[in-house]
Amino acid sequence: MATMNVSLPEAMKSWVESLSRSGRYSNSSDYVRDLIRKDQERSAIIANMQECVTEGINSGAGNHSMAELREIARKRLAGTQ
Repeated sequence: MATMNVSLPEAMKSWVESLSRSGRYSNSSDYVRDLIRKDQERSAIIANMQECVTEGINSGAGNHSMAELREIARKRLAGTQ
């Protein structure tokens, strides 16, 4: 595993150390790895959303009214479509 040194303000360093002492994370590296994993997941979600937006824009104008779109969305949320 590669090593990386990170400089933190004292308040952030104390925060990370307190999480390690609490038992939530075994050490500071565990905490940083967890933050990176969460950020990677968040970035993937954002990229997926952007793809959907781009697909929608590229598909052109729709032929449903706003009321129809709301009804379609309600049905999808309810799992009936």
